[in-house]
Amino acid sequence: MLTRAQAQRFAALPLRNLASEYPNHLAHLLNAPEDLASPRALHPIFYGSYDWHSAVHGWWLLARCLRRFPDLDIAAQAETLFDSHFTPQAGRIEAAYFLAPGRAGYERPYGWGWLLALAAELRQWPHPRAADWCAALAPLESWLAQAFPAYVQKLAYPIRVGTHYNTAFGLLLALYHAEVTQDAAAHDWIAQAARRCFLADRDYPAQYEPNGDDFLSGGLVEALLMARILPQADFAAWFEAFLPDAAMYRPANVLDRADAKGVHLDGLNFSRAWCLQGIAKALPAQAAPLHTRLHSLAAAHIAASLPFLESGHYGGEHWLATFAALASEDL
Repeated sequence: MLTRAQAQRFAALPLRNLASEYPNHLAHLLNAPEDLASPRALHPIFYGSYDWHSAVHGWWLLARCLRRFPDLDIAAQAETLFDSHFTPQAGRIEAAYFLAPGRAGYERPYGWGWLLALAAELRQWPHPRAADWCAALAPLESWLAQAFPAYVQKLAYPIRVGTHYNTAFGLLLALYHAEVTQDAAAHDWIAQAARRCFLADRDYPAQYEPNGDDFLSGGLVEALLMARILPQADFAAWFEAFLPDAAMYRPANVLDRADAKGVHLDGLNFSRAWCLQGIAKALPAQAAPLHTRLHSLAAAHIAASLPFLESGHYGGEHWLATFAALASEDL
């Protein structure tokens, strides 16, 4: 579970990045000359933290930390930041961006999933203004809740890469939103999609992980998704056939934290730890030795990267605290 000290440490990073417009990695489809605009004009809520999706999950992290510990030292500063960004007009501009020609697939599925997770977090936060902040996201939240199942339905094959396009990770975030909102129909389509995409999988080639750009484990995020949607006995049987030697995972070695792609591997260590712990929790009690092994592996992955969270390099500092929090505090 997330501790107060961790929350204070993790929240400090997005707090100083969410209002930082530059540097900015802007992925923007221009339909006409007048579409050329600054990141803040295009995305008045999510212009900070280097790119749109990092801003979204940076806000999620800030909300999660303050929901858990409302009296953190940074609470007043964070509330002022929420008030200045999460306005009805800003929310309408964010939603309208997706409705322009050619932009319906913007940030799909990673940013979509994190937006739904952020909305779910705000819905659970008992802060007196959280409902207003959540209302600002409502137009985009509603659009994504409809667009996500339509996208997955036409996905002929799941995407298993260890980066933003991973299907299982997007479905995990959407599942969190469905559970918080108690949306049975959404839960059903996600479970059906997971079964269609992954139920027949066997003998995952874990020896090919990681790729040098990974911040997700293709195998472990898939396994965590199946742990969330299958009955315990069914999952245990599926997992044994899918990944009979989960103990083969070892923490990734990061050679250069100044390299924005190389530091993805710190994120991989955190996200693997999140998955390993979630998988262990889903296994039956008689698998106690495996529980112990998976938790030990998770701890080793966290230890390999947590000391370097504040590396001094923006390429990692703008996003890694979110994944450190995932390793400490499950969705």
